[in-house]
Parts: sequence; C-alpha cells; structure tokens
Amino acid sequence: MSSLPERIRYDYAVLRVVPRVERGEFMNVGVIVWCPQARHLALDYECDRARLLALDPELDLPMLEAALAALKQQCTAPGPAASRTPRQTFDFLVATKSAVLQGSPVHSGLTADAQGLVDELMSRFVRRPARSGACGAED
Repeated sequence: MSSLPERIRYDYAVLRVVPRVERGEFMNVGVIVWCPQARHLALDYECDRARLLALDPELDLPMLEAALAALKQQCTAPGPAASRTPRQTFDFLVATKSAVLQGSPVHSGLTADAQGLVDELMSRFVRRPARSGACGAED
C-alpha cells in the first residue's frame, strides 16, 4: 500500500489585467482557488507596477489595486458574499466583470496541499521566474 498523501480536486482561474483590450495584451496578476473537499476558497494577487505601466502608461493602478483588494475580500469577509456558498463566491469571482480585469477559463487539478496551493499557482502563473540570461545573449 502506498503512503502518498491524499490528493484532492481543486478549481482555479488566473486573474489577468488587460489594459487595452483592442491590443490583446495582458499580464497575469493573481489566482483564485476553490477546493471543495477542503472547503478552501482563496484569492491572491501581486501587481508589478512597472510591468503594468509598460503595457499601458495611463493604466489607473490605484483603481486596479482597489478592485483586486475588493475581490480578495469576497473570499473572507462577511457582507454580500455571506449569503453565497463558497462555490457561488468562486463562480462570482471568475465571472467576467470588466474589460480591464479578467479571469482565465477555469481549470482543475489535484493537490495534496490545499493551503499551499495559492502560493504554488502564484509562482507558476504570476511571479516572474529568475532570469537565466538575456534572450540571444552569448556568454
């Protein structure tokens, strides 16, 4: 018999900033995760202001950060979200609400660590990997 930890199903979406929809450019800024078995709903985000402004120098960063903070609060705070189940809150959070702030399609996976999942997904989809050298540069 294997001693592997039990893996549970989760759903997630990546939050994207699309400053100018007509250009089709976007930057991943966060993730939303729902693990039904663990009843774990979480959202986290990080805004690399310099990279966002490189996409659109006129982007309203305070408004964007306020919108992201309000979405994150939906995961934990009472209020309108209190009348929804965690799954309904997840569905609300991933629904298209803005041209500038969009969720990716919902994806599923399996994990043995529901609590560490948000950080893992942030590292995979949002945070920039360490540079290993410039493209085309010769040593």
